This record gives sequence, structure tokens and C-alpha cells, in this order.
Amino acid sequence: MARRRRATVIVGGIPVEVERGGVRRLNLRVRADGSARLSVPARVPAEDVRRFLAEHEGWLRAHVERRLARRADGAGADGLVALWGRLVELPGGIAPDELWRDELERRLPGVVERMEAATGAHASGWQLRAMSTRWGSCTPRTGRIRVNVRLAAYPPTCLDYVVAHELTHLLEPSHNERFHVLLARAYPDEGLARALLRRDARDLAATGFSRPGNEAEAGGR
Repeated sequence: MARRRRATVIVGGIPVEVERGGVRRLNLRVRADGSARLSVPARVPAEDVRRFLAEHEGWLRAHVERRLARRADGAGADGLVALWGRLVELPGGIAPDELWRDELERRLPGVVERMEAATGAHASGWQLRAMSTRWGSCTPRTGRIRVNVRLAAYPPTCLDYVVAHELTHLLEPSHNERFHVLLARAYPDEGLARALLRRDARDLAATGFSRPGNEAEAGGR
């Protein structure tokens, strides 16, 4: 059986996992977690793949945003909101994004200090944003990194992962083998974090998930 080849390309700021082999036609899908995947026949030229993705950029963005909007993880009818992997009561007069931003402003400096030491990379600046398509992003040329405020809805290890991921991009801009080797040295549990971020934060919080070693960090306000 022919080995399937995988790579990640960026389309309008959206990562798309490209897998070659095992299919007869190009097939672009957006999963329930908002991640995108393109299946490509083995012999389709790279130029055709680029053209296909460019032609479907609008469709891709609309479907990713729609998926993530369903997972916006705001307060439910019970008045509870996901915060650091637990359900807590949303304070009156404040929106979930405001709560998450406040929490990240408090916690991010400590995470950055730890992950800069672990990766050996240092950002020139950090921004908090309510992003609809990515958990984080960076500009290697300037060293600036942006973090999605909605990470505060997830267990603390997810913030560790995203910070480590973006810092690693300052050392290696692409998602090649070197990137994953460098990331694994700083944050060995990439698979766990990615699996958590594919889930709805409220559903995850309802399971009572706690990250071993981070129990003290998982509390609310």
C-alpha cells in the first residue's frame, strides 16, 4: 500500500492539513472542531492543489467560522461558563470573552516566562484577541505573538501548548519535522492538547477533566 503524505498549508491564515493518496478526487472538509483537511489524489500537481485552495478560500473561511461559532462556549442557560476546564458562574454584567480576557491577562505572563525558558525563544510582544479561526498566531519577522482569549475556557495545559507552539514558530516558521522536534522538547503532550482543543469547552468542563500537576491552576475566580 502506498504511503500517504501529509503536510500543512496556510490558506488565508487558516491551517489546512493536506493528505496525498487514497482518494480519487480533491476533497476539502472542515471538521466539527473547526480544523480543515484536504484529501488529494497522489498524482494531482501541486499547482492544481494551490489553485483549488485559492478558489475555495471563501468557502473554507465561512465554514471554519461557522463551526467555531457553534463552539463559542459562551454562558449556557444555566448561567455557567467554561473557565480553565471547569464550569463556573458567569459574573453579572460581563460577557464570556471579557471574563476570559481578564483571566488570560492574569495568567499569561507566568506561562510565557516558563515556555520562553523551555523553548529558548523570546517574543517581542504579546496580544490577546478573540479569534474565530486560530488559537494563536505569530509573525516571526517581528517576533509578535497573538493568543486567543477563548483558551481560558480550556484546561491550563492548552494555554501552555499554544504559547509553546507559537514560540517555536519563532525558531521554525513552518510545521516541518524540525518544528515538531523543537516543540516536543518544550511541550511533550502536543497530542493531548490538540485533542482537548477539538472538544467543546463546556462539554469538556462537564467531564471534570483535570491535568495532572496542574490541579492548583484549574480554579475559577
